[in-house]
Order: sequence, then C-alpha cells, then structure tokens
Amino acid sequence: MAFPPDVLDVMGYALGIAQEGGKHPDAKSLKGFKGGVLEVVDDFDGDTYRAVYTVKFDGAVFALHAFQKKSKKGIETPKADIEKIRTRLQAAEKMYAEWQKETSNG
Repeated sequence: MAFPPDVLDVMGYALGIAQEGGKHPDAKSLKGFKGGVLEVVDDFDGDTYRAVYTVKFDGAVFALHAFQKKSKKGIETPKADIEKIRTRLQAAEKMYAEWQKETSNG
C-alpha cells in the first residue's frame, strides 16, 4: 500500500528531524513502550496514517512500522501492529548492538 505524497512528506520530515536529534511537533511517545519509541500520526482524505520509529539508540534512528489505521473505532493502535513494532524493536536492538561491536573493534 502506498502512502499519499502529502503523508510521505510529513513522515519523512519527522524522521529527518529525528536524525538531526530533534522531535517533530506532532511526535508522541507510543503507549506501552518505554521511552524512545515515537509515533507520528497524519490524517489525509478521511484516512489515518501512522509511522513509528525509535530514537533510543545513540546516533541511530530506526523506522519500525508505517501503516494506515483501518479501524474507525477509537485511537488505539491495533494489537497486531503493536506486536509487529515490538518484534522490529527487538531486531533493531540486536542490529544496534552488532553495529556498536563492529565500530568499537573497527
């Protein structure tokens, strides 16, 4: 599924700010995760899009998930998406640890 160009601009801008060490004005901590996991939500043409990323690793930003919210009920992130984010965060932790090892041995 492709995101609309206007939504891509918002999400890309948020990630760019994160890479520079800042925080997009609309970025919020994602519920259920300890600090450093942020979510940017953008509404476009009646649909809601979300991008989730982590800034908890020094010198790195990992985009964990981007999706269109399907449910019209509530603002809660669907459980399947939360699980996907958790799995990808664990993978990011491993990747970062390996990268740290390589750069310290380098």
